[in-house]
Amino acid sequence: MRFSTCVFVLLSVATVTSSTFAFVPLSQQRRSTSFSTTTSSSSPSSSSSSALFLSEEIKEYRKGLSQIHKNLDEVGGAAPKKRTDCVFKFGGSSLANAERINHVAHLIKDQIELGYRPRAVVCSAMGKTTNNLLSAGEFALEGRVCVDAIRTLHVNTMDEFQFDAKDHTRQDVNALLDECEQMLTGVRMIQELSPKSLDQLVSYGERCSVRIMAARLNQIGVPAQAFDAWDVGIQTDSSFGDAKLLPDHESAVQKAFDNRIDPNTVAVVTGFIGHDPNGKITTLGRGGSDLTATALGAALRLDEIQVWKDVDGILSTDPRVVPHAVALDQVSFEEASELAYFGAQVLHPIAMQPAMKYNVPVRVKNSYNPSAVGTIIQQEKSSQDRLVTAITYKKGITVLDISSTQMLGAYGFLSRVFGEFEKHKLSVDVLASSEVSVSLTLDKKQDVSEINALITDLQDCATVTRKDNMSILTLISDVNRSSEVLATVFRVFTQQQIKVEMMSQGASKVNISFIVRSDNLEHAITELHSCFFDNKCSVEPMEVTNKVLLEEEKEAVAATAATDGNTTSEEVEAVAP
Repeated sequence: MRFSTCVFVLLSVATVTSSTFAFVPLSQQRRSTSFSTTTSSSSPSSSSSSALFLSEEIKEYRKGLSQIHKNLDEVGGAAPKKRTDCVFKFGGSSLANAERINHVAHLIKDQIELGYRPRAVVCSAMGKTTNNLLSAGEFALEGRVCVDAIRTLHVNTMDEFQFDAKDHTRQDVNALLDECEQMLTGVRMIQELSPKSLDQLVSYGERCSVRIMAARLNQIGVPAQAFDAWDVGIQTDSSFGDAKLLPDHESAVQKAFDNRIDPNTVAVVTGFIGHDPNGKITTLGRGGSDLTATALGAALRLDEIQVWKDVDGILSTDPRVVPHAVALDQVSFEEASELAYFGAQVLHPIAMQPAMKYNVPVRVKNSYNPSAVGTIIQQEKSSQDRLVTAITYKKGITVLDISSTQMLGAYGFLSRVFGEFEKHKLSVDVLASSEVSVSLTLDKKQDVSEINALITDLQDCATVTRKDNMSILTLISDVNRSSEVLATVFRVFTQQQIKVEMMSQGASKVNISFIVRSDNLEHAITELHSCFFDNKCSVEPMEVTNKVLLEEEKEAVAATAATDGNTTSEEVEAVAP
């Protein structure tokens, strides 16, 4: 068997909001499972424990793996045809408890047996540990130190795996939890929790998680070693809470893997955290665990980065709006970035940058359905001939219409307008302008008081009209066919009496955005998805209509010829499409 090397990424499945939709969560009914540290024993308790591994869930999972082997030539992406180095990434919900960690550990083992060779497995904190740590910080500021829930989760997980009291994993995790409690005691005493201290506080979740995962992999026969991210070269600046990778992190990663990590050992690495030049712990901000995975995959020039979620891949739209939304086989980095920016739960655009730099494909896979191909994100667009790739949206948008005759033929007016936005630290999603006006949108996450102050300042030089309860509906599409897309969209909107408040085509040339009232949003998405993906347009697309008109014209010319006898057959054929 030929082996593949890869990086596995375990992603958290965040709480789904009204503006996120790229993935369909699977409803699962899971049984509680006991775990044994060995695979064979003559004791009744050990036999009982082993039997529990053969639960219906595991049986079904094994059936799925058997199907993979049977269909390797039929299902692309199910297993590599050559050795493929990769990174795997798993998030908090994938590691929520002992049962989930056990499931992931066996998934990794099975993927290795299929021919993959993970150079690294990037893990988030277990379940809701990060949120619990943040809450513990708030409690400490109020005078209470409590890590009971966090300690209970990790200790119970180690108990399920029957880690011995003298096992170094149990000792390491307990030491980290004790250190966390001591830190919170200090916070209570000095009544201060700085961004630097907060980064250290939340780091305990990932640091405990990787040690438990590595130990479980070793138990089931997969050589593994836990690493804090800074020990494998993840170096950042000192922007606590939203640190950026240093330019020389690539060479540091390469050096670490060359000198410290056995190529036959899986490095289980903390996501989300790093070290600044002074050795202080930092966090990478939104999408940080994804960024850790793509940074490792890119620095090591691996063949693939696999992001394992609880869903089959990226979908054509929000399945809560369109239940039969279809899975996409492939999207480009540019398309995925636009999808993420406009609300879809894909990789964060910043996390895709390392993979884009070296064109390392990122595959979104389902840990509950490993035989599914998933969605591949890479430089090239899909070879499928599709007018629209996906439909995404953002709700709760505010639109500002700024108009002034001072704009006409004047220099510096827009500079003055956007100077006010910079002053109030407000960012713009969508923008459209004319000779005397500019319209733009503000996300609902922006500071309301700053928006009000901005409007007051702008009214000194312009008339400002504010519209709330709006939504951005974005089509990820082929710019070369934008005329067809726009013609179809406006025909649908006209027939369905959906008013467009504003329209903009992004500079990326892969998105077209429409601003509509929020109460029209879901209806608009349903109608457009039916048109572009189900071939059930309530109005015929432009090319179909043109064909019908040409046929009608041809019939009219032929009828005229039959009547007066003066029209030639060449004139009739001249109107053919």
